[in-house]
Amino acid sequence: MANLLHLNLRSVFIPSLSTRRHSSAAPRRHQFRVEAKVREIFMPALSSTMTEGKVVSWLKSEGDQVAKGESVVVVESDKADMEVESFHDGIMAAILVLEGDSAAVGSTIALLAESESDIALAKAQASGSGSSGSDQKTEAVTAPVAELEPVSAPLLVAAVAASVSSPVVKVASTHPASEGGKRVVATPFAKKLAKEFNVDLGRVVGSGPMGRIVAKDVELAASSAAVSEKPKVAAVAAASTVQLGSVVPFTTMQGAVSKNMLVSLSVPTFRVGYTMTTDALDALYKKIKSKGVTMTALLAKATAMALTQHPVVNSSCRDGKSFTYNSSINIAVAVAMDGGLITPVLQDADKLDIYTLSRKWKELVDKARAKQLQPQEYTTGTFTLSNLGMFGVDRFDAILPPGTGAIMAVGSSRPTVVGTKDGRIGMKNQMQVNVTADHRVIYGADLAAFLQTFAQIIEDPKDLTF
Repeated sequence: MANLLHLNLRSVFIPSLSTRRHSSAAPRRHQFRVEAKVREIFMPALSSTMTEGKVVSWLKSEGDQVAKGESVVVVESDKADMEVESFHDGIMAAILVLEGDSAAVGSTIALLAESESDIALAKAQASGSGSSGSDQKTEAVTAPVAELEPVSAPLLVAAVAASVSSPVVKVASTHPASEGGKRVVATPFAKKLAKEFNVDLGRVVGSGPMGRIVAKDVELAASSAAVSEKPKVAAVAAASTVQLGSVVPFTTMQGAVSKNMLVSLSVPTFRVGYTMTTDALDALYKKIKSKGVTMTALLAKATAMALTQHPVVNSSCRDGKSFTYNSSINIAVAVAMDGGLITPVLQDADKLDIYTLSRKWKELVDKARAKQLQPQEYTTGTFTLSNLGMFGVDRFDAILPPGTGAIMAVGSSRPTVVGTKDGRIGMKNQMQVNVTADHRVIYGADLAAFLQTFAQIIEDPKDLTF
């Protein structure tokens, strides 16, 4: 669901002189309404945990026309960068919060004038923004109206991720968003790709709404320019220059993670481990890897299949008084990012085939690392996977995310000497998983039964490809 951002239309009502001369009992026929046609753009709440946001970039400059449906600003929430799209026409009159600066949710970050004649009014209001907006006295002549009550005129703005597809609009060689080459308008993801591909956005023709440059435009330009090297996401653990002994404030994402971890400590949890053989799973992965299937998708699919038989492990307790058997199986998977952690969600993982699930996972990871996930793409998980096996970690415990019932920590698959049922010694690939669960809802027997089912699917994975 798109988050809504409200912009106020400030109106001051002044009665006419003729109205003032009459007694209160006399009919008031010609009351004038004086409106200051300046709208305040507020910092939106893009998630339930967001208390402040940072302006990543303004897509409109002061004096620019703003069309209905056009994005005006990119805001960084605690998990993603999101565009704020206007539902109304106007002129960007004053920007109060500069790029890189933060503001509390609900505070004014810019002023939108309805017409050019209202720009000076907005400028005056911006210069006095230190005082309460309700104290601003403005005047403008309007037609007489018969109504006596103030007319509310809220302006809605929807926050939408830059990566959401829009109807393609074919444009000429000079796209309107570039304003004759003075400024290039592109989605944050497109800018990121342009930097990685070393593509000059000034030479790219946008195919998005109002000529905005989108990711596929950059990819096309990179291809035509024979850029052969694909962009690579830097590893989170890559060496970087740091000043030893320095105190570094949390980023927005780190602050959100910190708050969630403190909430998690209030939940009584317990842990259960299980070791399983992965020879059959490894063989299946090797067989279908070339088709785009990832190990993460295989694990998510196996988890979802097991959860269909153990719904209590997919349940959640939020108020400490009741719990919910979730109607969907949404597998959240932890992804490390530079400066934080996010859990993109594979929704309805039990209903998707492994190939669709793998494609969906790749899309989610790309969007997560570009900070373009929609809130519903990282807040709707019902069960969480954390896989450090890819880094060679053989076992670990994971912290339960707030609002979910369980999280499974997956270790690496390693050759292990084991005893067979006939008393012989053999070599098998085995991995260990540890599940952390909310003990208010899920008990030891529940987890044991779930892990037995999960192990059966891993050790005989033929159903994963159906």
